[in-house]
Amino acid sequence: MIGYFAYAEGSPCPTLVLDRTPLPEEEGELLGVLTAVRQWLISRGVGSVLKIALIGRSPHPAFDLDYRFVQALPGDGSGFDLGGSCGHSILASVVAATRLGWLRPLAPGDRVRVQVLNNGDNMVCEVDEADRHRNRFTVHLFHQPSNRLGDLLLTGEPVTSVEAVGTRIPVSLVSMGNPYVFIDAADLRVGSRRELFANDPVLFSRMSEVRAAAASLLRWPVTGTFPKVAMVGQFTPGRLAVRAISVPSWHPTLALTGATCLGAASAIEGTIPFRLATRAGCTPGSVEIDTPGGSTNVSTAISGNSPESALHWVSISGKTVRFLGSVAVEPLHRFVGKESAECLSLLA
Repeated sequence: MIGYFAYAEGSPCPTLVLDRTPLPEEEGELLGVLTAVRQWLISRGVGSVLKIALIGRSPHPAFDLDYRFVQALPGDGSGFDLGGSCGHSILASVVAATRLGWLRPLAPGDRVRVQVLNNGDNMVCEVDEADRHRNRFTVHLFHQPSNRLGDLLLTGEPVTSVEAVGTRIPVSLVSMGNPYVFIDAADLRVGSRRELFANDPVLFSRMSEVRAAAASLLRWPVTGTFPKVAMVGQFTPGRLAVRAISVPSWHPTLALTGATCLGAASAIEGTIPFRLATRAGCTPGSVEIDTPGGSTNVSTAISGNSPESALHWVSISGKTVRFLGSVAVEPLHRFVGKESAECLSLLA
């Protein structure tokens, strides 16, 4: 089987995109196959690729692609988390699907509709710019029917306290795209962008401890990937500064799903992101986000800010993806897609 590598700028690493059609459906068998793939990557010196996207043509008439995200964990190649999604990897999948011939060559104005099998998300990837090796997108994430804002709060409350770093820390636990723990930078005594964006191992440890406490509160595996964690600061008028943790280190920017979740959280009255966005004077329905690796805008279409209000969609602009190349994935040589098998049978 051929694997395709693509890199969405701002992601911690490239994504390996694979055709899911011939792969096992049963989770235990699938994880065995993926372990062999990860160990092969490690042996080839590319063990830093921790994102795997499994894609197929969607049988659903409303979608172009079905997508399943696999977060590989650091280690010997046998650890995975299948519980979430990754917007950067979805964009990498769209680019790979054109190489597979499932989509026509991308052109400005095209919209590719992706169904996320992990969590039921729907994503529309709108092409802003396209050339042979680089594409730029605006991404729209939504559900049908529209989300009720209150349903995005994992504890049913805009702010929840967790016991961490020797005290009670207020957090907002919100799920849109992926579940996130949002912390006010001031509550961990971070008073400037410089402090927030510094390579501070103490801050990393404290954020990790808050994340683990939130996972424990939710009765989720503390050693797992979710919920993600991000610290939000308000230091500049009209803007929020954000620092997030990925697997296994600082995120260079903010995950696309993290920006989506932050945009949704900033629309819910009473949450930490809502309070900070209001204090910053952000335009209602629009949040400018600064990260160590750059800036982005997140816009939301909502009917109001109360728990009963509807979130129609979240949009993020300016996401660039580069195609890196393809390779024959040796552990998958026995898995041949249906079309390839039919062609090979003609040669028998």
